[in-house]
Amino acid sequence: MNQVSRPRKPVLLVDDETQILSTLKLYLKNSGTSDILTISDSCEVLPLLAAEPIAVIVLDLHMPKISGLDLLPRIVRDFPQIPVIIVTANDEIDSVVDCMKMGAFDYLVKPVEPRRLATSVRKALELCDLSSELLSLKQCLLTDRLEYPDAFAAIVTCNRKMRALFQYVEVVAPTRQPIMITGETGVGKELVARAIHDLSGCKGEFVALNVAGLDDTLFSDTLFGHKKGAFTGADVSRDGLIARAAGGTLFLDEVGDLNESSQVKLLRLLQGMEYYPVGSDIARKSDARVVLASNRDLQQLIAVGKFRNDLYYRVCAHQVTIPPLRERIDDIPLLLDHFLDAAATAFNKKKPTPPPELVTLLTLYHFPGNVRQLEAMVFDAVARHTFGILSMESFRMVIGDERSVQPAQAALQDSRGNAVASIFGHFPTIREVEEYLIAEAMRMAKGNQGIAANLLGIARQTLNKRLK
Repeated sequence: MNQVSRPRKPVLLVDDETQILSTLKLYLKNSGTSDILTISDSCEVLPLLAAEPIAVIVLDLHMPKISGLDLLPRIVRDFPQIPVIIVTANDEIDSVVDCMKMGAFDYLVKPVEPRRLATSVRKALELCDLSSELLSLKQCLLTDRLEYPDAFAAIVTCNRKMRALFQYVEVVAPTRQPIMITGETGVGKELVARAIHDLSGCKGEFVALNVAGLDDTLFSDTLFGHKKGAFTGADVSRDGLIARAAGGTLFLDEVGDLNESSQVKLLRLLQGMEYYPVGSDIARKSDARVVLASNRDLQQLIAVGKFRNDLYYRVCAHQVTIPPLRERIDDIPLLLDHFLDAAATAFNKKKPTPPPELVTLLTLYHFPGNVRQLEAMVFDAVARHTFGILSMESFRMVIGDERSVQPAQAALQDSRGNAVASIFGHFPTIREVEEYLIAEAMRMAKGNQGIAANLLGIARQTLNKRLK
């Protein structure tokens, strides 16, 4: 799909000396900030702020026409969402105190030190992102709508949990902080990552890397590239995927499988957006947006010493958890129809008609492989299909004799943990339990004896006799 037109708000540098503007802009670009505007005439500041959104302002204190001291209170009053960083000389500390009281975010002393500038701007951008997120979340909660539904067109769903997830993704996608996507295998983590990229305003590529199974050497070479002569066979220098993702999004899947050394390198990348190609001692900067994913419980990995605590808090600035298919069974009819269409197209066949009881059977299955497993099941069934109604045989082959459990039907337990007594109100007889199970199975199977027998783990003929 086409990327959503949602540009990032730039940083505005204001100084009457063009040489200083050029220097500050170079400092910021070298630190990974690419969206920068400059103004040397202070009279142009307020009209620009009224005309287009700005993320952060770096404002010189003393300028002809309108000084920074005069501009600051007007910016704070009319554009309170924009953090203002004051640039001042060493002998103007009293003025700095006044500026901080008026609402300045930070101050820098001339000559401006590059790392100090980069740190201050990065913190101001994080504050700006947080303010935007809170405002957007409030609007989403009040209106219950999506601003950019086309960004999620590849994700087939009608589920309310998924809609809430989409609303959150719309809010956090434009921020510069990492986003962690968690969920079981097959729930569609990469689809959500691509939606984040489309909503982010990033103009570069979406570059994906599954890091599971990569040792530290291969991880470093694949992600960061290498210098010529770094190791045997390195006849030429090669850029890694992080360079390819410049100005775009780097998606790292299965980060829970990274070893300790690779985790340290990833932490360095996320903290300072800088990295070292293999064999080089010169750091390179990156402006790629980083999105990560894992199907493992990172907090459990921390508890057993397999995942760094500091890396966890860095990657989980924003966390998106995708529910498994068994928790959104209302999506199964939509997904079934979608995959039937896709499979029919892939096999150049007429789209088959599924039997009505197929949806019932699928909604009772727990789908350990989630949406990906359902897709594989549908494609296999369509590949086998010849004519007439779609056969359920291939679906039954996968589901087998498993006693599929519907999540909403979890057993109720009383304070003593006696689930049986809590259902019947007393300790039941065997006949009462048998009658209850048969009735529940028939209700869940919507009267279909074959499905009910599968739930009960008995033959259909046996169930038929019990019913009679």
